[in-house]
Amino acid sequence: MIRKLDVEVPGPGLHEITDRVVAAVAESGVDEGLATVFIQHTSASLTIQENADPSARRDLENWLDRLVPENDSLYTHTAEGPDDMPSHIKAALTDCSLSIPVLAGRPALGTWQGIFLWEHRARRRRRTVLVHVGE
Repeated sequence: MIRKLDVEVPGPGLHEITDRVVAAVAESGVDEGLATVFIQHTSASLTIQENADPSARRDLENWLDRLVPENDSLYTHTAEGPDDMPSHIKAALTDCSLSIPVLAGRPALGTWQGIFLWEHRARRRRRTVLVHVGE
């Protein structure tokens, strides 16, 4: 089973999609197997991170922004603005897909783990995430 999730994000940062992935896994009817979560974009990514303390997300976002700043004179791919090339670099440094074991019909996440879409562009976007669940 593959489920398509359309995810609206208001702008850059880590946006939790755990509940939507949990629902897709439950809908599949698979009790034990593997869920693959894949984002169909080159300027956004996916990650599993702490979902209890928002300061962890802010620290990650700030760290990646310092690592990959906008307006670097080395960038030549700038047709869509100053966040264009940095968004592609950030996506390359993170993940476009996640593999999550399924146990008892649910993603086998740890206590403080959540699934996040990491938006790297500066403005509101609609992103497409595919969830495949197999035995």
